[in-house]
Amino acid sequence: MDQRSSATRIVLTLGSLAAMLTAGLIAGCDRVGSATPTSARQSASREHNASGEKPGQPARCPCAASRTSEASHGSAQPDGSRPLCGNGSKVGVLLVSHGSHSEGWRKTVLDIEQSVRNDILRGGRVAEVRSAFMEYTEPSIATQLKAFDREGFADVILVPLLLTVSSHSFDDIPTIIGQKQDHLTANTLPLQGIEIYEPKARVCIAPLLDFPAVLGKNVVRRVRQMSKAPANEGVVLVAYGDKQYEEEWNRLLEKVGNELRSETGVDCIRHSWCGHIVQYKSEPTAAAIRDVLDSKQRAIVVPVLVAVDEAFQGKIIGGAIKDVGEDQRIVYRHDAILPDENINRWVVDISLELASTLKDEHASARTK
Repeated sequence: MDQRSSATRIVLTLGSLAAMLTAGLIAGCDRVGSATPTSARQSASREHNASGEKPGQPARCPCAASRTSEASHGSAQPDGSRPLCGNGSKVGVLLVSHGSHSEGWRKTVLDIEQSVRNDILRGGRVAEVRSAFMEYTEPSIATQLKAFDREGFADVILVPLLLTVSSHSFDDIPTIIGQKQDHLTANTLPLQGIEIYEPKARVCIAPLLDFPAVLGKNVVRRVRQMSKAPANEGVVLVAYGDKQYEEEWNRLLEKVGNELRSETGVDCIRHSWCGHIVQYKSEPTAAAIRDVLDSKQRAIVVPVLVAVDEAFQGKIIGGAIKDVGEDQRIVYRHDAILPDENINRWVVDISLELASTLKDEHASARTK
C-alpha cells in the first residue's frame, strides 16, 4: 500500500485480513515458521474496521463524511456537540504509545515528541504536539484530548506509535476516543483503569508504523552492527505479538525478514513472540534461537520492540539466551527500535501531510 496515498485520505489502515500465513520466515534453516504457529480462524470482528470499511481499504477521517453538509450550517453540528473541521480552527497532533511501567521506556517514547515538535509546529499547520500513553500511566489519551478540547482545537491527528494492527489499534484506541462502539471493549477498558472520552475535536488516526520502510531499515541497520559472517549466521526477531491478529504480526515479521535477506545476506531468519500471546515466557524465544543454532554457527537476536523495557529485553529475552546456554554463539544487545531518526522523520512527515489534507478540506468546505 502506498503510504503517501493512505495518508492523504487519512486512514486507519488494518491491512488485508483475508489470508492465513502458512509458512514462516526461514530460508536456509532446517525448520520453517514462527515459534508460535498461527491457527486457522476467522473473526467477525475483523471483517470491518472502525469506520465500517473492509480491511485493506482506507477508512475515512470522521470529519470527511459530513464535511459538505456541515459547511453550510455554521460552526457546529445540529446538536451543537462538536466544532467543525472546516471552520479553520486549530489542529493538534497526539502521539500515542502503548505505555509501560518502565520509566526508561516512557522517557524514550516521550523523547520523540521533543525531537519532532519544532519541525511539526514550523509553518503553522499544527498548533500543538502532545504525547499520551494508552495505559499504565499518565498522560492518558483521555487526559490529552480533554486538554485539546479546553484549548479549542477542532482537529486532532492521532499518530499511533505501534508496530502493526492489534487489539490496541483496532479496538482499544478507537473505543477510547468514541469512534468505535464495542460494548465488550468499552466495559473492559475502565476495569483496566483506562478512561473513555469522546472529544469535541474530531480525531483522525494516522497509518500505523509498519507501512513506511523505516521499520525494515531499522532492523537491517541493527543486524549489520552485529553481523560478521552472514553466511554462517541466522537472525531471531523477537516481537510482542497479538493472539487475535497473529497473522498480521507474522506478515509484518515476514516483510522485515525479506528485507533482511535482501540487504544483509543472512538467509536463516526466525521469529518469536514475547508478549501476552505466549504469557510472557522465554521458551518460545529460546526455541527459535536453538532452531537457528541447529544450522548456523551464530544467532543474532534482535528485539522488534518499540523501546527498552527490562521485563522484556532483560528478563524474557535475556532469560531465553541464558536457557539456551551457548553465550559464545549468540549475539544480543539490549536495544529496541527507538531511538531512530528515520522514525522521527516519519512522524513529522505523516503529521504534516495529514495537517495539509485537513487544511485543503477546510478551504474546500468554506467555498461550498
